[in-house]
Amino acid sequence: MQFWVIQTLNSLALGGLLFMLSSGFALIFGLMRIANLTHGSLFMIGAYVAASVLRGGYSLVVAALVAMVVVGLLGAVIERFILRSLSGNSQGQVLATLGLSFIAADACLMIWGGDPIPINAPEMLRAPLQMFGFSFPTYRLVVLGISMISALLLYLLMERTRLGAMIRAGVDDMQMARAVGIPASQLFTIVFSLGALLAGLGGTVGGPMLNAYPGLDADMLPLALIVVILGGVGSLVGTFVASFIIGFIYTFGIALVPDLAYVILFLPMVLVIAFRPSGLFGSIRA
Repeated sequence: MQFWVIQTLNSLALGGLLFMLSSGFALIFGLMRIANLTHGSLFMIGAYVAASVLRGGYSLVVAALVAMVVVGLLGAVIERFILRSLSGNSQGQVLATLGLSFIAADACLMIWGGDPIPINAPEMLRAPLQMFGFSFPTYRLVVLGISMISALLLYLLMERTRLGAMIRAGVDDMQMARAVGIPASQLFTIVFSLGALLAGLGGTVGGPMLNAYPGLDADMLPLALIVVILGGVGSLVGTFVASFIIGFIYTFGIALVPDLAYVILFLPMVLVIAFRPSGLFGSIRA
């Protein structure tokens, strides 16, 4: 029984982490129609920046804030000076993000080296939580809580603010949004920066679970792609639901049938592409 409880909690924590990573990816993909292949790199940079801040003796909260600012600004620079110059060339934009991911991987290797850097959870969150006769990893419960708060704040941003209304309009019909006076170029920069900021937060929060290591970007990006395809492009609700579905599939797949873990993981994506290309919560556009 302990095994199932712990694996369920691990699944929920991974699902929350995937939401923080994939929500920004989904917004960028839905608004700009760009498969941002640097998104895994932004997650990895967030983890490395947080590790550096923690080494300086600061708290995980400070590390998260610094990582979010650094990665968010990096995302704004990428959109403003690279992707905008390739406006209208979607293939060129995707290739540019692919090239940037390789550059980021080599830059991290040069700056932080090739050895994994452990990121410790705050001391008060390291001891397991005893409840109902079970021991729960306290930090994973915190990760789940942070993901829920992030989801709520993102929902309020999208549904209750003028910026959110502009983003939703752009996702639904960018040409009409431009026609009614929405500044598309500024919106692109804001959304790309917001997506990068969320990836930086995910890298920091996920650091004590995953550590910072070369190849972290390549491990996380496919999961984000699967979540976005399964949930539906531009759908935050779909991203939220799909994140936890993939979290459960990935965690239990590795624990129960490790030899078929990736078959089980990619099978739902294949079925969705075949029978519902718009995703579980996506809308079909003409």
